Amino acid sequence: MNYEEIYGLESKYTSGGVGRRPVALVKAQGARLWDSEGNVYIDCAGAQGWANVGHSHPVVTQAIKAQLDTYVAGQESSYNDQRALWMRDLAEVMQTSLGWDSCYIHPSNSGTEAIEAALKFARYQTGRPNIVATMRGFHGRTMGSLSATWNKKYREPFEPLVPGFNHVPYDNIEAMTEAIDDTTAAVLVEIVQGEGGVFPGSGDYFAALRQLCSERGALLIVDEIQTGVGRTGRWLACEHHALAPDVVSLGKSIGGGLPMGVTVWRSELGQFQSGLHGSTFGGNPLVCAASRAVIEVMAEEQLPQRAEQLGAWTRDALEALPARRIREVRGLGLMIGIELRTKVTPVLQKLMERGVWALPAGLNVLRLLPPLVIDQSDLEQVVKVIDEVLS
Repeated sequence: MNYEEIYGLESKYTSGGVGRRPVALVKAQGARLWDSEGNVYIDCAGAQGWANVGHSHPVVTQAIKAQLDTYVAGQESSYNDQRALWMRDLAEVMQTSLGWDSCYIHPSNSGTEAIEAALKFARYQTGRPNIVATMRGFHGRTMGSLSATWNKKYREPFEPLVPGFNHVPYDNIEAMTEAIDDTTAAVLVEIVQGEGGVFPGSGDYFAALRQLCSERGALLIVDEIQTGVGRTGRWLACEHHALAPDVVSLGKSIGGGLPMGVTVWRSELGQFQSGLHGSTFGGNPLVCAASRAVIEVMAEEQLPQRAEQLGAWTRDALEALPARRIREVRGLGLMIGIELRTKVTPVLQKLMERGVWALPAGLNVLRLLPPLVIDQSDLEQVVKVIDEVLS
């Protein structure tokens, strides 16, 4: 099918909730995208951040193909070999990254569901009603996750939202000190605010926040949906600050391209009472097999280390550009935000015309989330194109 045929069909039936670029992508491999007209793009969006191991990684696709012939979908009401092995593998990674002795794992189907489970568990475990989140934070689009998200653009069309949520300035421990009290079930934060503009928090902030939550009996929930699975140069962004939260939410890349969310908490907090929370497709054998392959690829190809090295090179190269329209370059690993002195949408359009697929993060921030398997030569081309467009 050509672009006009694809556009005509999809436009006829789409709900309209998601904005689209005037391109039909039909193929992806590694860090490359192809459209219906044969144009090729360097993927610096990572399919909205889920393609950390690249598109159609052979280890992941082989695991999916093998499981397809065995058992695809089965709910957690029975035990399963793939789920058991996946839980073991993921627990080893999480415990090593966070210094936990052991943990419990709740699988779901998306990042926003992983946040919903974290919020429900916090209220269940503490018996408290309120959640403190941060300004510029983004945690998802379902009603609980949306209530924790700050941007009015996402919130206002669906109000009234879930009660009990409060937003305070990010990276401001004084504001957190005033906000957390004996009614606070949890504090929800990102280590790097992705949708909010790629703003990393400081180590002092997270250390003080960890102590504050412990003193006041509130759980510390870290949203690692975009920052996790090697994106920032560590398996979890928490590791940059030796931070051990109580609960971590994962999504995007953890499923290797299949829909998956995961909520993990230290085992000292206990479990849900049976029947209180679940998911029809959460933890199905197919996605567990894919996620096991992701964990294997991350270790075998040392992708967190690769993200750290390539991310440092890319940020240095961008900071060296003479373009007068760049206000600041920031980020961790291969999670990079370029704050412009102009609106980002025209820049994204020009980049796409030159074969680079990137993302916005607000009105004036260009965001790069390339697959961690990307070649440095591709990043060199990306920096060159950004320089041309901004100059």
